Amino acid sequence: MPSHRYRDVYQRVSVPLTERQWPDNRITEAPLWVPVDLRDGNQALTEPMDPDRKRRFFEMLVAMGYKEIEVGYPSASQADFDFVRLIGSEGLAPEDVSIVVFTPARRDLIERTVESVRGITNDVVLHMYCATAPTWRDVVLGASRADVAELIMAGARDILELAGDLPNVRFQFSPEVFMLTEPDFVLDICDRITTLWDARPERPVVLNLPATVEVATPNVYADQIEYMHRNLARRDSVILSVHPHNDRGTGIACAELAVLAGAQRVEGCVFGNGERTGNVDLAVLALNLHAQGVDPMIDFSDIDRVRETVEYCTRLPIHDRHPYAGDLVYTAFSGTHQDAIKKGFAEHRARAQRLGLPEREIPWQIPYLPIDPADVGRSYDAVIRVNSQSGKGGIAYLLQQEYGIEMSRRTQIEFARHVQRYLDRTGTEVSAQRLRELYAEVYEADSMA
Repeated sequence: MPSHRYRDVYQRVSVPLTERQWPDNRITEAPLWVPVDLRDGNQALTEPMDPDRKRRFFEMLVAMGYKEIEVGYPSASQADFDFVRLIGSEGLAPEDVSIVVFTPARRDLIERTVESVRGITNDVVLHMYCATAPTWRDVVLGASRADVAELIMAGARDILELAGDLPNVRFQFSPEVFMLTEPDFVLDICDRITTLWDARPERPVVLNLPATVEVATPNVYADQIEYMHRNLARRDSVILSVHPHNDRGTGIACAELAVLAGAQRVEGCVFGNGERTGNVDLAVLALNLHAQGVDPMIDFSDIDRVRETVEYCTRLPIHDRHPYAGDLVYTAFSGTHQDAIKKGFAEHRARAQRLGLPEREIPWQIPYLPIDPADVGRSYDAVIRVNSQSGKGGIAYLLQQEYGIEMSRRTQIEFARHVQRYLDRTGTEVSAQRLRELYAEVYEADSMA
């Protein structure tokens, strides 16, 4: 493969942080989650959501507890403009939910964006973006560093002129392709923006630093975020935000390390939809926190309902192995895993009884299951399934759970051989009902004879 055609990230951009603090930090509370499914996710769909699907998706996000939602790119299409207006005219957003709208740094498009939110009583965030990295400046914009800086500042002045008098409107800026932009340039632009917009603690500015294309290991992104966190002016008046993509498959790690490095806000999509390999997955991020004992502040207690809604609205399936949400993620086929899970459940029940507490109230420590499936609305029915890779533990667990049949260890070993012969012949999974039938054929027929 022609690997010589590529350069590592350190040859493409300087990473000035040398004494990092983020490795010693811990995440003890959830950041502000901002789903961008209705804008960034929607623009990546083969068939963008129609108004009914967008409304259903928005109402789901509200019900789950999201307090800031990017709802569209109103200057890009009449459909997006009309949806923003619909949110206002029909009062779809509770008063504690902020609405985010997206715009390039162009006066005519900013005017259209401001028009879309005029009259909405909710808090509104006007989100302006412009690419800042050298390749984008040279190839896409055909502009110098100074030209791009002026383009951004002109857009920022337009936003201030057109919306600065709206008391419920705050401002956000994204230097697109932040992770490949020179640190001194992006820092200077961000500081000029917060000065112009008069960022104050009571009216903070969101500075959103995207890994628009993931190009490095997550520790590099964390270093870049910490550099900004430690050097931004008016830091107490800035909400530091990140927007990781998943081109290298490490978007989750990028977001988590960025929060360790000082990020307070994370943009992404509920199950990671988005351009190319997708945006960072907010469901995984939230449930990773849950699995560490930190309240994610978002309700995934019925993850199958969330999944059904997302699949319907996006017309995209969720993979069977998708963390926390996939059909098979709480299922064990391996005999070794099944035996450990079976013993774990037995110990869990005994410990709850010994403590005199409900099983749902005691600490969770079942081998191979990072969280209790019941936390996300799943049952234990599919935790153990039997195929040719399974062993006696899984077989015994299913018969005991479904039919109350207790087998001695010797019987478990003996019956597993019968089941294995059946599976070798059929090459299929065997259900609890079929195991019960096989058990009857082997043992109950003999006793009746």
